[in-house]
Amino acid sequence: MSDFAVELRDVVKTFQTPEGGSVNAVDHVDMQIKNGEFFSLLGSSGCGKTTSLRMVAGFEWPTAGEVYIEGKPQGHKPPFQRPVNTVFQSYALFQHMTVYQNIAFGLEMEKAPAKEIAARVGRALEMVKLTGMEKRSPRQLSGGQQQRVALARALVKLPSVLLLDEPLGALDLKLRKEMQLELKSLQREVGITFVFVTHDQEEALTMSDRIAVMSHGKVMQVGAPVEIYERPNNKFVADFIGDSNFLEGEVRSCGGGKAGVFVSSLGMEIAGMSQKDFSIGEKVVISVRPEKIRLSEQPALSQNSLEVQVVSSAYIGSDTRLEVKAGPVKLKVWEQNHISTLDPRAYHQGEQRAWLSIFPENALVLPAE
Repeated sequence: MSDFAVELRDVVKTFQTPEGGSVNAVDHVDMQIKNGEFFSLLGSSGCGKTTSLRMVAGFEWPTAGEVYIEGKPQGHKPPFQRPVNTVFQSYALFQHMTVYQNIAFGLEMEKAPAKEIAARVGRALEMVKLTGMEKRSPRQLSGGQQQRVALARALVKLPSVLLLDEPLGALDLKLRKEMQLELKSLQREVGITFVFVTHDQEEALTMSDRIAVMSHGKVMQVGAPVEIYERPNNKFVADFIGDSNFLEGEVRSCGGGKAGVFVSSLGMEIAGMSQKDFSIGEKVVISVRPEKIRLSEQPALSQNSLEVQVVSSAYIGSDTRLEVKAGPVKLKVWEQNHISTLDPRAYHQGEQRAWLSIFPENALVLPAE
């Protein structure tokens, strides 16, 4: 048996444009998805994530390269001949059928015995916590319940791989967050490989074992959520996942995973971490997450400390979001609200002066793009 549930090897998908040109929606993508993994394809509209998923499903065929499922090349196999099932954002439920009939449909098409169908539909309903709702029609269900019927219909066929194309996109925020956790625990329970497409970074971070961040048909980085957030390997990933401050500069020293970068807009050198060796004088960008910056009345560090003025302050409950200014440079700073108080002096206010400190391990030096 293959180590990988799904593999894309140098896959290209070219579409013709209305103007008569062509565009690579997926551009030489290599990807390995492990057995039993919750793997997310993350990116904004048009990045190639849904096209990649559709090629695994068999709804599209690669222009070049090959898709492998369980180690076997898929060639031009149609969807029903592949050991995969797809859940769409629109649910695509049959409105004239009951919940039971919707879930049983695929098994009936395969001419499975009635007894087996009843047992498997019952198990699928249990998995998605809809036991007792077999006789309802989709119209009598909430959005979240309809989503679960769509999931049960896909899971009842016991696919090796479940493909999910923005399946939570139509739900409201609270239900969406509940369904994220339910989907993750369901995936652990059934042990099937889930390949999940989303444009929502928080959703990908919450649910995935690993994430592939895509842009313009290419995979920018693949890694565990903590890796993608804490160690993005380029500015695009740092900018796309979460919030970040960027400072442009040039390398003064580099070695042993550390780098000194002169930031001319601040008129000072910032010490940071580098994941690759940069040459002296090379143009780079420093990425600093707003929640990793410290404000205090005195400099907290001998290096990477500078005096700033608070420009604006927004209290949002869990933290206070500040904008501070050092010369021409504006930076976002998020301060967690550790203490419950109504005293306005507990929170930094506009026009205040403070010392900003960045610990070197929180300043990530990345290639200038």
